[in-house]
Amino acid sequence: MADRKATLTVDGLDKTIELPVYSGSLGPDVVDVRGLGAEGLFTYDPGFMATSSCQSAITYIDGGKGVLLHRGYPIDQLAKESNFVELCYLLLFGELPNDEQYADFESRVSNHTMVHDQINNFFKGFRRDAHPMSILCGVVGGLAAFYHDHMDINVEEDRIISAIRLIAKMPTIAAMSYKYNVGQPFNYPRNDLNYAENFLYMMFSTPCEEYKINPVYAKAMDRIFMLHADHEQNASTSTVRLAGSTGANPFACISAGIAALWGPAHGGANEAVLKMLDEIGDDSEENIQRFIDKAKDKDDPFKLMGFGHRVYRNFDPRAKVMKETCDEVLAELGIDDPQLKIAKRLEQIALEDEYFVERKLYPNVDFYSGIILKAMGIPTNMFTVIFAVSRTIGWISHWHEMLSDSYKIGRPRQLYTGHDQRDYPAK
Repeated sequence: MADRKATLTVDGLDKTIELPVYSGSLGPDVVDVRGLGAEGLFTYDPGFMATSSCQSAITYIDGGKGVLLHRGYPIDQLAKESNFVELCYLLLFGELPNDEQYADFESRVSNHTMVHDQINNFFKGFRRDAHPMSILCGVVGGLAAFYHDHMDINVEEDRIISAIRLIAKMPTIAAMSYKYNVGQPFNYPRNDLNYAENFLYMMFSTPCEEYKINPVYAKAMDRIFMLHADHEQNASTSTVRLAGSTGANPFACISAGIAALWGPAHGGANEAVLKMLDEIGDDSEENIQRFIDKAKDKDDPFKLMGFGHRVYRNFDPRAKVMKETCDEVLAELGIDDPQLKIAKRLEQIALEDEYFVERKLYPNVDFYSGIILKAMGIPTNMFTVIFAVSRTIGWISHWHEMLSDSYKIGRPRQLYTGHDQRDYPAK
């Protein structure tokens, strides 16, 4: 039921339109404009900057205060006390698991990490230098051809099975994409390793020698997975929901989300950070300052990537945790990399320089995750792939939530600005 009503008066209409106003558990109230269609009116909101397309109980963001909650739990608490598999359970089912539930869920995920052997043939159709995101998008969409035994979207258990399959197989397919790129044999997953360890093993081990997993790397990878797991109604999540509203199978929906994530304005941000560091090039103080000045110049197209955030008008809460992880990884490596020197100096300037502090252009999660992934030896073209592995749980949780409730096929309206009706010219 509506808490109260809003009144809309439009010039030219001889009546007042009443619209229900609803309040959520947190965040701004919303005006229900669905009744406007019957009055011959639509709202106009490019980019959906002030439009709530759904109701959801999964994730809440307060950008002004720098708050990110998953099912009510702050992200910094989850990142420090939990792990990615437990977070997957929380996002999918709504509550933290007890010991028995966690063990069962972890076992189900581990037992679904392998992919059908014929999926190997998919990779042979791609060029060796194909971008891993193009491979990931195609192979994930193709999973529907292999795992169609539990795809009745109206049956909850079928949705859960599909969700577990996607959570489990995404790291395997991601690692296969990397191996295909570099011309190395695929690695089968190992059920004795945890989620992050298994991904690193499939990425970097070879038949030539034993691969020892660095626990600092494994912890960092688990944190990266956790901090990118879900972020409310972003472009890729909205794409998954829109595709899912048609009744499309879950693999097609997630493939659509991967395609949306691939955009540099969305999932490619941490890759853009490394490209920016390449552009800066020289780690001398004079050169770094020159680029800082360019960033401050409103007439200069150069931008500092990885600073500020569209949603957060304060410090990105994920960045605080990622900064700690970044420091741990760099301390473990003890490496002297000019690119990493530039990054650390940019971070220091952004946290101290009045220009950046006043505008709240703090380093965001993409800034630190890009540095960590580079330091761990992961190539730049795999950054967005790892983002997709992480975000799969968010996508599939929103898809499951939508299908668990009443929903309608997505059908945005438009403000038509083309020609009026006109006749085809006589010949």
